[in-house]
Amino acid sequence: MREIILINVTGKDKPGLTASLTGILARYKVAILDIGQAVIHDYLSLGILVEIPSEFKSSSILKDLLFEAHKLGIQIRFSPIEEDLYENWVAQQGKERRSITLLGRRITAEQLSKVAAVIAKNKLNIDVINRLSGRVSVNNTDTIQTACVQITVSGRINDPGVLRGELLEIHADTGIDISFYVDDIYRHARRLVVFDMDSTLIQGEAIDELADVAGIGDQVAQITEAGMQGKINFKESLTQRVALLNGLEENVLSFVAQNLVLTEGADRVIRKLKQLGYKIGIISGGFDFFGKYLQKKLGLDYVFTNCLEIADGKLTGKIKGDIIDGQKKAEILRTIAQVENISLQQTIAVGDGANDLPMISIAGLGVAFNAKSIVKENAQRSISSVGLDGLLYLMGLSEREIRQQ
Repeated sequence: MREIILINVTGKDKPGLTASLTGILARYKVAILDIGQAVIHDYLSLGILVEIPSEFKSSSILKDLLFEAHKLGIQIRFSPIEEDLYENWVAQQGKERRSITLLGRRITAEQLSKVAAVIAKNKLNIDVINRLSGRVSVNNTDTIQTACVQITVSGRINDPGVLRGELLEIHADTGIDISFYVDDIYRHARRLVVFDMDSTLIQGEAIDELADVAGIGDQVAQITEAGMQGKINFKESLTQRVALLNGLEENVLSFVAQNLVLTEGADRVIRKLKQLGYKIGIISGGFDFFGKYLQKKLGLDYVFTNCLEIADGKLTGKIKGDIIDGQKKAEILRTIAQVENISLQQTIAVGDGANDLPMISIAGLGVAFNAKSIVKENAQRSISSVGLDGLLYLMGLSEREIRQQ
């Protein structure tokens, strides 16, 4: 009679342990139905689901395994599995699974427990928990740290919106970034990443820097904030702000460009994306002079920005051509995807303002970065507690993969 048995092994990890145990299984011509292993701080947890051929008795195999475990100084436990239960597991293959990613400077027990409680409340099962970030030093606290854990869950969700809302509440209460999304095949097939420029790829708003030089910083900053909050139509906001720059000397653009400060992690994320072969672009309501400056500095493939009108060496307070607003950003993303011969599911869009929502919403992976509440609520994933390189973790890359040259 055929038997299905789950073997659980725990204890101090050591070289050759798995070889010793599977060597015994091999002598009895055992079939491996499932296997999984994790090692945390040299402590092993190994699970092997086996099918024992009818010509052998399980008692002999289990006795040999117990003896070997004793020699190795590990613990081993056996659980018989009913065939119907196993077949039910088989039937679950291919069904939709979701991932929940926790991202922050540190991850605390409080944050994890609240997320786990929400998962349980929604009758979901945690299948896998992986640490994507590197190990965090408890001594060297001067270095900038990032912690990321990815939780894969399965089960039927009656209302994903409710679960997302509960996770957003945890974010508001504890400060941890939490992303909730369907775990699909496209996570391995992204090919294009586009960034908003101001307050995303660079710190602050370039137009505010221009306004400071012109002595109208407070006026422009107020209009900028209202536009980013979605309180003023973006075209109206931009038109008002640019009009205030009328008469500003053209050479101020160069001065401001050279003093632009990249967002934390921007260099690292761009460098890694280029290494992985991604096409990278800027789609921004900002200005062409700064976009081209960053394109040359970072080696970007695409830049789409608004063009300031200049006459006789001075800004006229007008914009040449069509204004790039939220809808135009989405159109540009569609066009680049067509040019690159990829689907929108293979694109990533990152931005912080309400005018970024249209491109964030149509991208295969939309990310709100240091964003206003309205953007966080409508984006699949968000980053607000770490640098821009947190994007690499949200893409599913581990620290080991990120550091590979």
